[in-house]
Amino acid sequence: MDDEAFEEDGGGFDAEDWTRLTPFVGAVATLDDVQARRAVFALADTDDPRSIRMDLPQPAIWWDEDGEQAVVVVQAESHLNAEGEPMEVLGLILPDGGGAVALMDDVDLVDASDPTWRDLVTNAIDPDAAAD
Repeated sequence: MDDEAFEEDGGGFDAEDWTRLTPFVGAVATLDDVQARRAVFALADTDDPRSIRMDLPQPAIWWDEDGEQAVVVVQAESHLNAEGEPMEVLGLILPDGGGAVALMDDVDLVDASDPTWRDLVTNAIDPDAAAD
């Protein structure tokens, strides 16, 4: 991610400028990548890590304990857990610039024109918009 632009706006996005987020693709992230803010996460203690080929950045709706949230996927990796089961793990950017990690099963990939995603982005940026 472009550190200078990230510093100026906090790294967040709105429904119109999400495409400027720089994805981490083509490699498995290391701790150095996370510390340099090139990647959202780096997993240890997994086997057979691989980058997942997908078009990134990608708008998505993340289902977490607080309900649904608009996010943009900027990193996608596959890892085998201790039991040898595959996990598809995503690095997410939230509208406020925060980062999160989620399993692919907890995310619905959407098009940027998806009205639910757009409403979630707007409401995350301007909570007062939800009352309108």
